[in-house]
Amino acid sequence: MRYMINYDLMETMRNTNQWLGATAQAIGSYPAFSMIPNPGMAWMRAWGEVTERTFQRMVVKPDWGIPSMTAEDGKDHLVSIDMCVPGAFGDLIHFNVNGRKPKDRKVLLVAPMSGHYATLLRSTVMSLLPDCEVYVTDWHNARDIPVSAGKFDIEDYTLYLVDYMRHMGPETHVIAVCQPAPLTLAATAYLAEEDPKAQPRSLTLIGGPIDPDANATDVTDFGRRVTMGQLEETMIQRVGFKYPGVGRLVYPGLLQLASFISMNGEKHQKAFVDQISSVARGEAADHDKHNKFYDEYLAVMDMTAEFYLSTVDRIFKNGEIAKNEFTVAGKAVDIGKITTVAVKTVEGSNDDISAPGQCIAALDLCTGLPDEKKASHLEEGAGHYGIFAGKSWRNNIRPLVLEFIDANTPKPAGKKAANKNKAA
Repeated sequence: MRYMINYDLMETMRNTNQWLGATAQAIGSYPAFSMIPNPGMAWMRAWGEVTERTFQRMVVKPDWGIPSMTAEDGKDHLVSIDMCVPGAFGDLIHFNVNGRKPKDRKVLLVAPMSGHYATLLRSTVMSLLPDCEVYVTDWHNARDIPVSAGKFDIEDYTLYLVDYMRHMGPETHVIAVCQPAPLTLAATAYLAEEDPKAQPRSLTLIGGPIDPDANATDVTDFGRRVTMGQLEETMIQRVGFKYPGVGRLVYPGLLQLASFISMNGEKHQKAFVDQISSVARGEAADHDKHNKFYDEYLAVMDMTAEFYLSTVDRIFKNGEIAKNEFTVAGKAVDIGKITTVAVKTVEGSNDDISAPGQCIAALDLCTGLPDEKKASHLEEGAGHYGIFAGKSWRNNIRPLVLEFIDANTPKPAGKKAANKNKAA
């Protein structure tokens, strides 16, 4: 019960800060105070506006916000989100561009389950939509999943990916971003033995901890310093009475958010001080750069306790993927069994979460894959976020990924004949 009390206490503190912000904003906005020639009231209103928005966003799942896109015909086409494979812990969704001829490139974008919603990949999805049929793994917030749904650990996560790949078929190209990279590699290897015909054509791993020991970061050091007993005692709580998942053991998203912020505390503090100043001067906007970033960054989700603990224990501490010793439902998964799926890794030279060397380790594990089906790219000057959503992704990495996809897509016989006639 004490864990449940802690969860409710944390939610109470968040709710209180939201209320304080709303109260300060309301008081500072009274017309009567405008007669007082003191900037203090304007600053109080600004502080309240920023504070209320900050703490309110922590419990709201962001919307994808992709209403339409301009296709090759020059017309705007509505984008609908279609449910493909529903599940208790996550869904496979498809971004359907209505009225557009289906694209040849079919991409499964595997979103991370590391504290943020899949909407963190919004800009990645938007950049791929003009050229691809985009499918995304939309993971659910553990606090909203009843205890009756059962457990969900990294083996269950892997089997979810296996089901998604089977559903989409062998013409799929998979792109895994950050945390799911090792489990996506394992899911592909699992299919290589169990259902070879369902394997995707290519697998692109972006900034993932395939071998966390290849290049230490604060994340890997933390995993080494803390024992599993300490993690379970200090990080795991039971969902409180407010949510459908009451009683479920989780790693709260608010704790993960605190960890994220602590890694760059001074940077975040300056960003909020600057935003309060902008609001006080009347220079801020509802969807300005600060709000656009933090509305997403602050929206966090809980992970099931078994998923969080098994990730730390089996991926980071014991390195089961790095040692090719991972098992699913008691069955050993041999990454060397991947022989036909082209594999590409992408890393950022300034990535302080999955440092260079951690992701490219996947290529050495694919012992059964010929060298011509292996590729890697190191983006100079790019940090963790930049390699899948920033300028580096847009300008350099995305074109390379699409080129890799095309290089590993068999051309229809008709097109081959047309190309030969054109050459002649």
